[in-house]
Formats: sequence, structure tokens, C-alpha cells
Amino acid sequence: MIDSVVASSATPLQMWVVLALVAGSLVLYGLERISLELTSMALIAILLLFFNFFPLPDAEGNNLLDAGALMSGFANPALLTVLSLLVVGQGMVLTGGVSYIAGLITEHGGKNASVAIFIGLFVVMLMSAFLNNTPVVVIFIPIIQALAERIQRSPSALMIPLSYVAILGGMTTLIGSSTNLLVSSSLIELGMPALEFFEFTVIGSVLALSGFIYVLFIAPRLLPALASMRSKLANPDSSGKQFIAQITVGPASQMIGSRPVAGFFKNLPNITIQMIVRREHADLPPFEEDMEIQAGDVLVVAATRKALTEALQKDPGLLHAEAAAVHEGGEEIPQKSTQLLAEVMLPPGSRLIGFNLEQIGFRYQYKCLVLGIQRRSRMIRTQMTEIRLEAGDVLLVQGRSEDVEALRTIRDVVLLEWSTRTLPRPFHARRAATIFLGVIAVAATGLVPIMVSSFIGAALMIASGALNLRQASRAIDRKIVLLVAAALALGNALQLTGGAEFVADQLLAATRGAPAPIILSLFFLIVALFTNVLSNNACAVLFTPIGIGMAQNLGVEPHIFAIAVVMAANCSFASPVGYQTNLLVMGPGHYRFVDFLRAGTPLIIILWLVFSLFAPWYYDIPF
Repeated sequence: MIDSVVASSATPLQMWVVLALVAGSLVLYGLERISLELTSMALIAILLLFFNFFPLPDAEGNNLLDAGALMSGFANPALLTVLSLLVVGQGMVLTGGVSYIAGLITEHGGKNASVAIFIGLFVVMLMSAFLNNTPVVVIFIPIIQALAERIQRSPSALMIPLSYVAILGGMTTLIGSSTNLLVSSSLIELGMPALEFFEFTVIGSVLALSGFIYVLFIAPRLLPALASMRSKLANPDSSGKQFIAQITVGPASQMIGSRPVAGFFKNLPNITIQMIVRREHADLPPFEEDMEIQAGDVLVVAATRKALTEALQKDPGLLHAEAAAVHEGGEEIPQKSTQLLAEVMLPPGSRLIGFNLEQIGFRYQYKCLVLGIQRRSRMIRTQMTEIRLEAGDVLLVQGRSEDVEALRTIRDVVLLEWSTRTLPRPFHARRAATIFLGVIAVAATGLVPIMVSSFIGAALMIASGALNLRQASRAIDRKIVLLVAAALALGNALQLTGGAEFVADQLLAATRGAPAPIILSLFFLIVALFTNVLSNNACAVLFTPIGIGMAQNLGVEPHIFAIAVVMAANCSFASPVGYQTNLLVMGPGHYRFVDFLRAGTPLIIILWLVFSLFAPWYYDIPF
């Protein structure tokens, strides 16, 4: 319950103003006529102004809702944890550390999209039962994105389900969520036994499996496919256009010794080999089955940008060292700095027209390696270095970030701004994975709080070279920062002015005289609704004493109502501010506030109905 001194010091005006702000913010977040960032900033500004002129004093006359209290959300440990984990997750993405896990899931899922999705989401639900679900979601965001791309599904159909299954998994054990631990702590403070580790695993598993079925088969149909359209416009790798590329097989390549099967090389999926040049001899398809790839062979291939990137990432030794470095002043520059992949077009009047790459000396003149040439008019069957360039040709180039940026100043080429993308750094993948697993292991064992481990992990990602400062800063989403800060400020004001207790008491008063199962069902629904307005932790602290008091009045085992709080407070599905994992997937899924409301509301209703039917039978509560 809220402290009586605080509640009595609040005026009705303060309480009703805060309640009006809650209603107004939900409407604005849902309509999104104004951006979420601007709505959040306006909400914080109104709270600051109102409680500056109408302060809420404590027993000593200090304003409980002064600027420091209302702005404390920006320094909230939960927010800093999320931001740090986003940086750590970005390190895993840029080093390609998640591609192996995504490959395992798709390999076992085969071509069946439903099986692949089931495996990925079920693994998340199982892991979330024993690990903090925030880092679990962080690592699986890029994995599910890669999975969606491989099975040609929109990421927006899978990001919200990813967050939901993590929350559902957290319902099954005592350490599955911080909410569960808070309810157990509240019981101890009320002089009752704490919840046992697996005390609510049975009922939690029933709810989790019911929700999982909904998340797998129904929720994706309720979500928009906007992310896929945006990705086609913003993600150059989604283009299907073919480049002519020339690959020199290096001495460390996995291709050495490979032989064609039915004319194709399994090490180069989605890539068509048009010619193999060995010394002065050129072989054209169809290739004989006894032909064996050797170091130094030149492969002239036709492939999409995505297929080329995946091949070079999977086999870093594919490119010969001579082609994998550029020279400056006669010295070789190792390509272990930040590498960009971009496309440049030759405009009419370019001085490069009519010359081939060797004549131009493109690699030495511009310090960028040309990976491929794309020409719409015809497919070229010759070595890439011998192709004479024409106006309109598009070159796929790789180089250091500063060298690619320098192409803007070259009038002979036009850098296609939308095409620039950071390349994965496979040589940092092991250290990035070590840092990430260390963050999870240290936090899961309780050696240090997850806030500490995640912040140190983010710092190590930058210090180790897996990320630079610019890439780390890009991983931080300002929408998350402002949404969390505004939600925490509003939730704090709602509790301290007595608004949360007032609404809860009014709703619970309507249940007096009803049978115990009905009261338990309505209590679950009330907590589930509140957890999407307040934080789930706030609901755990607020409603546990209320539930215990109701159980004692009804003569029901108090732990039953405590478990109802655990289950309902974890139903943070209808709002992005209800739970950290919802905020994490908001950006990758390109979601609006209303998308969570559309997908989460049916899930809350399903869990409420399942709990209302199963709990009275399981705990033998008579009508």
C-alpha cells in the first residue's frame, strides 16, 4: 500500500490531474498524431510545471515530486541496463556473431517457416524461465531478424512475438522476472513465507503455453508488414539485382578442394559461377565433376549483394590477401578497421568510362576494393577486371569508412547514399561473443547486478574494437530513453498522489460479496490492466498487500492471490512502456504504440480466461 502520510498529503486536484495525464498520454501514444518522443517530452514538461506550482510535501515539507524526482527516470538503472545491452547486442550484430545461431535454427527448421519460427521462439521462452529475459531478447533480436530474412517474412511479424514469449517464459519460475522476486519479497515483509522456486511453475506453464500458441499462430496476423516494405526501401541487401564479381580464392579459403555437384558448388549458395580462370585457361559451365578448386583460382560469378556479403563473411579466406588490402604509399593497410559496403554509379561524363578496373587502378587510386559490377543491359561473361565501364554501371565497393566517405568528393562517381552499410567483422566475432556470454553469465549467477555487467560489457565492446563510439551511439534509441523516462515519471506521480490506490480500491469495491473464484478472476484482470499503465514492478508492490488482504477476508490461501499478482503483473503486452523487452523490439519492428495494443489485448484476455478457469480448479477454490 502507499504510505498513509504521502497519500494524506496529496490533494484531490493533484490526483485527478495525474489521472487525466495518464488517460491523455495513452490516447496520444495510441493515435501517434504527435511523435512518441514529443509526447513523452511534453508529458514530463507538464508534470514538472504542475508540481512546481502545486508541490506534494512530505512530513518535513520537501516536495516529493520535484524536478529531481520526476527527471530521475533518465538515470534509472533499468533504462541504463537496456541501453547498455543494446550496445552489447550491436557488437554481436556488427561482428556477425549471431549468424551462426541463426544458421542453426534455420538449418533445423529447414524450409518450413513455421518450424523455424517455432524453434527460435520456443528457445527464447525456455531461456527466459531461468535468465533475465532482457539480455535474452537482445541477443535474439538480430537472430530473429536474420531468420525472418531467410524465410522471407517481415521482421514486424516476429519482433513483438519475440518479446511476448520472453515475458511468458518469465512467468514460470521465481527468477524468471524481477516482478516475481518483488512479490516474494513483499510476502516476507508482510510476515508470510516467501514463494518457492517452482511454486507456480505448473500454472505459469499452462498460461505460457496458451499464450505461446496465440503468439505463434495469431499475433503475427494482427501485426503490420510495414517493416518489410521499409527494409526494401532502406536496406540495399534486399535488392535482387545481380552483380558481376571476381573472387580470387585465397590459400586459407574453405573452397579449396571443393568439387561441383550437378554443376554447382555447395560452398557458394545463391551464387552462379560463370567462369573459372586458372592461370591462362578459362573454364565455362557446365563444370566437370572431377574439377577441384585450387588456391589462386579466379571465380567470375553473378550474385546479389546479399549473397556476396554472406559468402565473404562465411569464408573470410575466400579473398586472396592481394585483393583483401589496399595500398597507400607502397605500404599495405590491413582491412581490420571499420569496413563499409557501398554502391557507386558512373554518371555520364565520368572519366572512368571506357576503361577497365586495371587501367583505372581503382583500388590504388581510391583505396576501395571493387567487389562487383552491375549492368542492367546484359550479362557479361568475362573477367571483371577486363570489363570496360559504361555510363550507368554500378560498382559494389568495399573500403574503410573514411575512404568510402571520400568518394563523395570524386566527380567521376556518385555514391548512392542509401547503399552504405557497415560490414560484419568476423575477426572480432569471438571476442564479442565472449563479452556477451560473460555479461549474461555474471548477471545470471548473481555475482554482480545486470546493470553493472551490461555497462561493463558495453565498455568492453568498444575497448575491444568490436564497436566504435559512433556505432555504439547509433545503437541507442532516443525513443526508448524518452518513453521510459516519461513512464517512470508518470507512474511515480500516480503512486505518490494516491491515484493508483484510488482506482484500485474503486475497482475492487465492486467485487464485494462475489464468490472467491470470481473475485480472484477480477483481481487478476485489474492487475493485468494496471501493469500496462504502471510498471510491472510497481504493480507487484502495490497489489500484493491488497491481494493478501482480500485472500484473508475470503479465507483463501494468501499465496494464491500472490501468485495471481505474479501472473497478472507479467501481462505487460498491450503497451511498449509496460516492459523493457517491448521497448527493445519497438525500433527493430518499426512498431507504433497501437500495434502493441492490437496484438497484446487479445493475449491478455486469453491469459485471463485461462487463469480464471484453471486456477480455481488447480487450487480447489469453492464457489
